[in-house]
Amino acid sequence: MLWQVALAEGHALADTLYNNLPRTADHTNVPSAVFTSPPVSCVGYTETQARQVYGEIDVYVSKFTPLRHTLSKRDEKTFMKLIVDRKTDRVVGAHMVGADAPEIIQGVAIAVKCGATKKQFDSTVGIHPSAAEEFVTMRTKRE
Repeated sequence: MLWQVALAEGHALADTLYNNLPRTADHTNVPSAVFTSPPVSCVGYTETQARQVYGEIDVYVSKFTPLRHTLSKRDEKTFMKLIVDRKTDRVVGAHMVGADAPEIIQGVAIAVKCGATKKQFDSTVGIHPSAAEEFVTMRTKRE
């Protein structure tokens, strides 16, 4: 999103000009969100982009009814996707459609920015019951 880039550049510019800390903004893996109902959020590469950059990728997908809607019988679904570079096991993209997607992707963005691997996601204990835990419990690759 343009405002996120402007904010990051603003911090870099302020540090450079006023704090004697010369730096440039890093525009890789900037998370974004569309505040619709349900919200949509992502960080990193799309499948198409990841294939162009890394060649072979693994894609993990989950579509589910959040627990809070299971009891109420509401027909709301959440969709999540992780994109992984097959050679390095690094998570290079995360996508979500569903309640709290921007909040959840903001946390996932830190892991993506730091170069976390799928193995590290898998070894993380999820907070249960939460939708966010699905990002650390996806085990089956999409064909």
